[in-house]
Amino acid sequence: MKKILVANRGEIALRIMRTAKEMNIATVAVFSEADRNAPFVKFADEAVCIGPPPSSQSYLLGDKILEIAKELGVEGIHPGYGFLSENADFAIATEAAGISFIGPAPKAIRMMGSKLEAKAAVKAYNIPMVPGTDEAITDLDEAMNTAEEIGFPILIKASAGGGGKGMRVVNSREEFIDQMKRAISEAESAFGDGSVFIEKYVAAPRHIEIQVLADKHGNIVHLCERDCSIQRRHQKVVEEAPSSVLSEEQRQKMGQSAIDVARACDYVGAGTVEFLVDEDLSYYFLEMNTRLQVEHPVSEMITGIDLVREQINVARGEKLKFTQDDIKINGHALEVRVYAEDPENNFLPDIGTLEEYVRPQGEGVRVDDGFDEGMTIPIYYDPMISKLIVHAGTRTAAIDRMIKAINDYTITGIKTTLPFCKFAINHEAFRSGKFDTRFVSLYFDGKLPVDNSSEELAAILSAMTHEKMVTTLKKEVNKTENVSQWRRNRLTL
Repeated sequence: MKKILVANRGEIALRIMRTAKEMNIATVAVFSEADRNAPFVKFADEAVCIGPPPSSQSYLLGDKILEIAKELGVEGIHPGYGFLSENADFAIATEAAGISFIGPAPKAIRMMGSKLEAKAAVKAYNIPMVPGTDEAITDLDEAMNTAEEIGFPILIKASAGGGGKGMRVVNSREEFIDQMKRAISEAESAFGDGSVFIEKYVAAPRHIEIQVLADKHGNIVHLCERDCSIQRRHQKVVEEAPSSVLSEEQRQKMGQSAIDVARACDYVGAGTVEFLVDEDLSYYFLEMNTRLQVEHPVSEMITGIDLVREQINVARGEKLKFTQDDIKINGHALEVRVYAEDPENNFLPDIGTLEEYVRPQGEGVRVDDGFDEGMTIPIYYDPMISKLIVHAGTRTAAIDRMIKAINDYTITGIKTTLPFCKFAINHEAFRSGKFDTRFVSLYFDGKLPVDNSSEELAAILSAMTHEKMVTTLKKEVNKTENVSQWRRNRLTL
């Protein structure tokens, strides 16, 4: 595989291309008109404009992407995450065109893309699952009876869903029918599939996921866990690896369950198995994401394994060069997602121009981004600017390093999630490890604490400068015998 096309944009496209370049693999970028001057376009060996800014007219045009790939002699397509990354039909078409799809087989994508199919597939492996229905709801009366058997509160979930869409918490029998209709309607609108099911609502869960890697020769390993419990609108904002609450025994159990999930769908490549962990640290299978995750860098930092490199090697047909026993946890890593959002306005997008953009640097600091100073955040896509990742020997050291990195990250012209992320990781609940997915609702009232540290520092420096100046002048006066009384008097002011 000497040339790959990256069917994505922004920071993930650039991140994939950097590894490809290290592997002496040429890269092709496809870009929309809105991304013409983006760093990933400039970094690629070849770049082709694929259409207007809306993703439906550019990044989602699988047929057009394949035409470009064939014209340019591309041997592999990496879909990144989002867009076409979990589109089984695109994976099929890619392979049919004689091009390697750098991801799992279409069967696995399709199976794990349906939460109901996924639950059915992993049943044979006795993986713990939240009590609930195994099939789509077709009879509301029967569903009501099931909900009462499970016990309120319950959770209605879209089978084809993600990102919190088609999801409703139901606290009582009286609101069940109304919430069920709303969930079905939202699922149909978002995914074109109104299938929903119900589960027992786990009130205070941790969201802990396991990174897996599988080759085409039957070898599967896990790269330990990531804790992604700090979320807004059911979407992750802060991630860390390893989790602060799992014992080594629990880690191995969850890791083996994740491997079994991968085995259940004949998985190949990099994937993530997500679990809910309750207050008693019992875990339940949630879903599998059949792609690279946004938060994959924290797993890379603690294991030293480049997941994109491994994806490409697996697509080439190579065997994994390491076993489970070779994978060790080294230190602690944190990632914060830097979105162009206003945390004090319900995290709504705050689109604008990066008037000043200075990345933090230093030991153990990594920035995966897709923008440069002076660029405008497009309104057409997810408003993520970058991922800020740090690594240190201990969790406490990683938290302190992240706070320093956030302080050193200068972004003006728009509001971002950086102040919220600083607030979150510096909060006692996070530092103590005693937090769950309710963090935002429990601890964030929509107002960020005022950070006076920079103003205080400026005042201190000003005072120090004044004192030094006065001291210097006094020394000059003492050295000079014939100094006017006026100057002496001024030094007392």
